Amino acid sequence: MYFISTRGGERVTGAEAVVKGFAQDGGLFVPETLPGMSAEDFEALLSMDYPERAAFFLHKFFGEYGEEGLLSVLREVYARFEGDDPVPLVRIENGLYLLELFHGPTCSDKDVSAGILPYLMREGMKLLGAKEELLSVTPTSGDAGKAVLERFRDADGMRALVFYPEEGVSKMQKLQLCTQEGSNLSVVAVRGTFDECQNGVRKIFASEKCRKAAAEKGVRLTTAGSANFGRIAPMICAFFSAYADLVTSDQIGQGDRVDVCLPAGNFGELAAAYYAVRMGLPVGKLLFACNKNSGPAELFRTGNFDGKRPLYRTMSSSLDLICPVNLERILFEISGRDASLTAERMAQLSGAGKLSLRADELKTVKELFCADHTSEDDTVDCMYEFFMEYGYPMDTRTGVAMSVALRYMEKQKADPMSEKRPMLVLSVASPYKFPQDVLYALTGNDVKDSFKGVKRINLLTAMKVPEAVKSVRNKNAVFKTTVSPEKIVSETLAFI
Repeated sequence: MYFISTRGGERVTGAEAVVKGFAQDGGLFVPETLPGMSAEDFEALLSMDYPERAAFFLHKFFGEYGEEGLLSVLREVYARFEGDDPVPLVRIENGLYLLELFHGPTCSDKDVSAGILPYLMREGMKLLGAKEELLSVTPTSGDAGKAVLERFRDADGMRALVFYPEEGVSKMQKLQLCTQEGSNLSVVAVRGTFDECQNGVRKIFASEKCRKAAAEKGVRLTTAGSANFGRIAPMICAFFSAYADLVTSDQIGQGDRVDVCLPAGNFGELAAAYYAVRMGLPVGKLLFACNKNSGPAELFRTGNFDGKRPLYRTMSSSLDLICPVNLERILFEISGRDASLTAERMAQLSGAGKLSLRADELKTVKELFCADHTSEDDTVDCMYEFFMEYGYPMDTRTGVAMSVALRYMEKQKADPMSEKRPMLVLSVASPYKFPQDVLYALTGNDVKDSFKGVKRINLLTAMKVPEAVKSVRNKNAVFKTTVSPEKIVSETLAFI
């Protein structure tokens, strides 16, 4: 399979798309054509375990990689997850399900999407005949960075540099990042927002100075953020796998449509869900939930986007951003794959910060997507009431998604003309990654120390404390550098 840039002018193999990360013109790589799912494919999926399902889907996108090699690595990746099923489906009640994505070694959904990426990059370099060292430069709002660092740790021929917003992650996320072990890694805090981290990283790939400096040192630049399609493909599998589990457990019949709700974030999971639908996943509505930073939801509701709106700090910090990087993939697809229009729109966002959809695009969006946002109070209420009723503690991002999902389900229930479909909600992180906020939501109590929060949540819920959380308690911070957004490029040059 070949991949093309959302801004046109480039057509590459799957290996090239993964190794490059960004297209040369600054765009994102997308499959030239999407692979389909036949009835036989669906049937075969039902009897596979999760690593087999993941290998099956990755091979559809990256055919030059051997399926047996993919399966071998995926078995190793998912063996590090807790439990028999790395991505379990939890039935809450009839018609409401949670897909738990946080059982990996760093306790978030990013373990699912980033776990295979170093292998794809390393093997991709071999397929391309490239001999350079690979340096991944990745912005993170907390979870992706830790998952990437853990997988790249001490990997031969590879290094990783992560930038995170100093005040834009939870204390536990910051501990995970700054105590990371590995001689080939670096973590840098940025006095700014996640958007500024992300924009700074894009400047690195647009910089001739950075490319030249890297080439002189025998280094090739890439990214392990969700701008890389190698992060999107594994998540496509997660949606199909959840659907297969619904079928095999007799919750639905094969072909029945379901609704899916997920927290917005950087739109990586939304892009994956969208491609899954395009490949044949039977979905009625694809809901995405924003917190108080509701700009992306406004675009999908009204067709207008304001990239200059203020950023609010919230308890669901991973959703505190203005412009998701994977919005570019969605814009490209709904425009009819118009690369020149997509390039024009991204230039508009970089400049005036404004964007408007055509009437036909907005109609297309509303046929599949349902966008909404929720307040801090509503998120806290949802997390508390859900725990009281079902005994299920959730992290803050999942709280945002669940708040939106339940509101949507109530509206559907009250409308006698609406189709009543099962709802699948993504549970994206362990509550222990946000112990103070989760404890406050469940009890109304504030604690300053993260580990006091962990202990009290454990006493309240009896939920097992993950090793990844326990292990950072007595570790010293390794990475202490903080820079302004303007220094992201120079910091990268220093690391090169």
